[in-house]
Amino acid sequence: MKINDFPEEIRKHIIPCPQGELVYRCLGCGLEISIKKLVYTCPDCGEVLLIYDHDFNRLKNISGKTWQKIFDYRKMLTAPAMKGIYRFHEFIGPVLPLDSIIYLGEGHTPIVEANSYLQGKAGVKFYFKNDGQNPSASFKDRGMASALSYINFLLQNNHVSDVLAICASTGDTSAAAALYASYLNPLVKSAVLLPHKKVTPQQLSQPLGSGAMVFEIPGVFDDCMKIVEALSDQYDVALLNSKNAWRILGQESYSFEISQDLEYDTSNLVVVVPIGNAGNITAVISGFLKFFETGIIENLPKIIGVQSNHANPVYRYYLEPDPQKRRFVPVTVKPSVAQAAMIGNPVSMPRVIHLVDLYNKKAGCKKIFFAEVTEQNIMDWGLLANRNGHIACTHGGETLAGLVKAKSSGIIERGDFAVLDSTAHALKFSGFQDMYFENSFPDEYEIVPDPDLVNSPVYIHPKEIKKVPATGKPLEKEDFKHFINCVSKEIATILKLN
Repeated sequence: MKINDFPEEIRKHIIPCPQGELVYRCLGCGLEISIKKLVYTCPDCGEVLLIYDHDFNRLKNISGKTWQKIFDYRKMLTAPAMKGIYRFHEFIGPVLPLDSIIYLGEGHTPIVEANSYLQGKAGVKFYFKNDGQNPSASFKDRGMASALSYINFLLQNNHVSDVLAICASTGDTSAAAALYASYLNPLVKSAVLLPHKKVTPQQLSQPLGSGAMVFEIPGVFDDCMKIVEALSDQYDVALLNSKNAWRILGQESYSFEISQDLEYDTSNLVVVVPIGNAGNITAVISGFLKFFETGIIENLPKIIGVQSNHANPVYRYYLEPDPQKRRFVPVTVKPSVAQAAMIGNPVSMPRVIHLVDLYNKKAGCKKIFFAEVTEQNIMDWGLLANRNGHIACTHGGETLAGLVKAKSSGIIERGDFAVLDSTAHALKFSGFQDMYFENSFPDEYEIVPDPDLVNSPVYIHPKEIKKVPATGKPLEKEDFKHFINCVSKEIATILKLN
C-alpha cells in the first residue's frame, strides 16, 4: 500500500524516523549511562539496567486511538523493517534508523484458541500464543532482533567493531543468538555456553548449524551464566542474555501484539508466562505499562508468572505478603522438563521487583500473581494440549498448568480469558515426550506417565505375509496385492472399522 493511500491524519507517522533520548538506568543507584556503550550492569553498584526514554512523553502527544490506527495501517507496509517487532518502533528502539533493523521473520506469532474440550478441562476460555513459530522456533528471537539491530546500529556508526556476541543458555537463547549474529557475519561472531548434557539434541544442533562456537560446561545454567558474566566484565564482548536491556525491549513486542490482536481491548485479559531467567515476564509487564500510559489500552491485564516446584525462587519470594519482609533467596534447582525455566537465580529479579510494584500501583490493585506447578502437571497438560490441536513446548505445558492452578486458587474470575505463552516449538522438546511415552524419566523428575496420554507406533506385519517390500526391492503383482490386503485388514481390525 502506498503512503498516499493512508488516512491523512496518520500519514506522517507511518514511516518512523529516529527519535527519543534513550539511556541505561541502574535499578539500584539510578545512575544513567549512554547507550553508545555495550553495558549490562551498573559500573558503580553492579545492579542490572533498564532502558528509559527521557522523551517518552512525546508519545502521549498522539492519542491512543491514533496510535491504534498507526499500528493497524502499518500491517499493510511491505518494508522489512516494519514487518516484525518494529511495527512498534517508537516503543521498542526509537533511536534506531530503519536501515539498522534486522528482520528474519520474527514476531506477530498467532494466537490460537483452545478447542471446547480443552477449555472445558481447564475451566477457562484461553488461547496459546505460539512463539515457537519464530525463526529459531522460540520467543528469544524477539529480544535478539532488538539486541542485534542495536549492535548493527553501533557498527554502522563505528562505535564498535569486530564484535564477539556471547551468551549462556539452556537452548533457546543460544539458537536465537547464533542465528541473528550469523546474519551480521563477518562483522559479528558468536559463542555460546551450554550446561553439559542438559540441552536437547535439537537445541544443541541450532547454534552449531549457525556457525557459533559452542562450549559445554559442567553444572547447570546458573553456572554458565556466572562464566559469561565474568567474560563480559573482563573482556570486550557483547552479552546477549536477558541481562542485556535491549533484549527486554524486543520482548515487549509480545504485549504489543496481544493488545493489537485483541483490538486493544484488554479488559478481562489474563496473560500467563513461564518465568525462567525473569526477562520475559519483565518485558511483558513493561510492554503493557507503556501501552497503558499512552492510552493505547485502557486496562492493565492480569499477569501470572509460573514456576515449577523444581525451580521456584520468584514464587517463593512472593509467598510473603508483606513487601517489607520479602527476601530473595536463590534456590538449587532440580531437573525440569521446562529446561529454560530451570534457573535458581534469575538475573532479572531486580527488574521484576521494580516493575511488579509499579504495575500494581498503576492498576490501582493487585494485578500480578505467581503460581507453582509440578513437573507432572507440566507434562500432562502439555501433552493434553498437543492432543487437541496445539504445538506447545514443555513451557507451554507449564503455563497451561499454571492457568489451571490459578483458576483453582481464585485468581481467574468469571468472565476472564487467558493468553498463554508457549515459548518454543514442541519439536524442540520431543525427547521429553519420548521419555513420557517410554516411562523412562529418571526418578528425580517425579513424573509417572498417565496411560491415557501415552502413545506409541504399532508395527504391522501379518503372519501370513511371507514377502514384504524393501528399499529397491518392490513386490510384484500377486505378492504386492496379498501384502496390501493383509496389512489393510489388520489395520481395519485394530481400528474396529466396519
